[in-house]
Amino acid sequence: MKAAVTLVGSQGIVSATEVLLAAAVFCLVFLLIQSLQQHVPQGLKSPPGPRGFPILGNVLELRKDTHLVLTRLSQQYGDVMQVRIGSRPVLVLSGLDTIRQALVKQGEDFMGRPDLYSFRYVTDGQSLAFSPDSGEVWKARRKLAQNALKTFSIAPSPTSSSTCLLEEHVSKEADYLVTKFLEVMEKEKSFDPSQYLVVSVANVICAICFGKRYDHSDQELLNIVNETHKFNDVAASGNPADFIPVLQYLPSQAMDLFKDFNKRFLHFLQKIVKEHYETFDQNNIRDITDSLIEQCLEKKVEANTATQIPKEKIVNLVNDLFGAGFDTVTTGLSWSLLYLVTYPDIQKRIQEELDQTIGRERRPRLSDRGTLPYLEAFILEMFRHSSFLPFTIPHSTTRDTVLNGYYIPKDLCVFVNQWQVNHDEKLWKDPQTFNPERFLNAEGTEVNKVAGEKVLVFGLGKRRCIGEPIARWQVFLFLSTLLQQLEFSVCDGKEVDMTPLFGLTLKHRRCEHFQVKQRFPLQSMS
Repeated sequence: MKAAVTLVGSQGIVSATEVLLAAAVFCLVFLLIQSLQQHVPQGLKSPPGPRGFPILGNVLELRKDTHLVLTRLSQQYGDVMQVRIGSRPVLVLSGLDTIRQALVKQGEDFMGRPDLYSFRYVTDGQSLAFSPDSGEVWKARRKLAQNALKTFSIAPSPTSSSTCLLEEHVSKEADYLVTKFLEVMEKEKSFDPSQYLVVSVANVICAICFGKRYDHSDQELLNIVNETHKFNDVAASGNPADFIPVLQYLPSQAMDLFKDFNKRFLHFLQKIVKEHYETFDQNNIRDITDSLIEQCLEKKVEANTATQIPKEKIVNLVNDLFGAGFDTVTTGLSWSLLYLVTYPDIQKRIQEELDQTIGRERRPRLSDRGTLPYLEAFILEMFRHSSFLPFTIPHSTTRDTVLNGYYIPKDLCVFVNQWQVNHDEKLWKDPQTFNPERFLNAEGTEVNKVAGEKVLVFGLGKRRCIGEPIARWQVFLFLSTLLQQLEFSVCDGKEVDMTPLFGLTLKHRRCEHFQVKQRFPLQSMS
């Protein structure tokens, strides 16, 4: 019995020694890696930043409201600073001038994407937007996708030579929303408009990409558009599993939901692309998917074969185009409605401008943008104040470079803090105040374009969102059409909660207290 106790005791001593030895070795390796990464060329210096904890780095500080934490840290360490998530260094860029310097003037240096764990599950790691690839083939296909999106947005409508396809699609969906909101109000005392907005916005991009719209009760579409939060939560900047490898092997419900969402979305798109191949007619190019298939089937040999799309890559391009034209618009419109009911005087002023400029005999058009400066100013202030895209999708450096006197090594992950720019007291007076007039000239008759260009929403430079133009156009057309015909409010005694929920995009909490009132009898408008 005594020998057994001694044996157990000795095993306990050996086990503890092994643990301590392993911990010591790990710390030495960690410190060695740090010292190697801190080696910089003579005369240069590494970006400053908080020290953080061994192994964990700054992950505990960044686990909630990452955009706010990094904004506070930038006030201490400057516009070019470095944090650590786990043992991995991350460069954080703040300040409009610094971000423009990096993404525009030194765009080739900062145009990469980091090879993050979560990114590998977005269209099987082949997404244009999330892929680490940034070579000539990537550039050619991005340009191709960009041109296709533009072409099938501004092409003339087959029913009206004065209207483009995008206007036609948005007008139809906005009219449907007006009718739907009024129908719901007849049955319910209040409702949540977001559940209807999301399908109408999805229908616009479906019409452009797939040549079809879905009914608002279509379960296949609803299963996709109503579950984007599963993507949004994991794809947020600073997700610990992207930087601490051991977390990738631990059970994670959020990650399982993320993988499942991406798999189902890819299957949804593959089914549509397959149907397009089966019905493809080169003499009748119906939509963006047909246009991409035409490129894929093109037989003639070109000097530059980078634009030739392998059949299996088409679904990746469609995925990026759908994403570029969907979530940003839905989130922007949802935030817009919250601001409108929170500031009813602003809503009233927009409607007065619509009445005076457009009247009630016709729908708003894209050509009206320059004649509705207050509405345009409201949209810019919504983008700025909500900053619902707090960071761009993370960048990475493609080569060793220098920024603001700091040495930045190749393959360094880069966070671009758009929220900080949009709330920078050096750029904006009273940045926490919602005030559309900050974007107007003294007479209130024109939008100050210089001020508008300071708002960061869609990124800058070579990785700027390809869907930016049509996203801006859609927000304008949806809002102008809805506000021309409806007045939005919340139930008496109710308030909307505008506290954002952090993710790839900042979402607001659900609000089921919306009410709408018809401004004038519905009639057929041109």
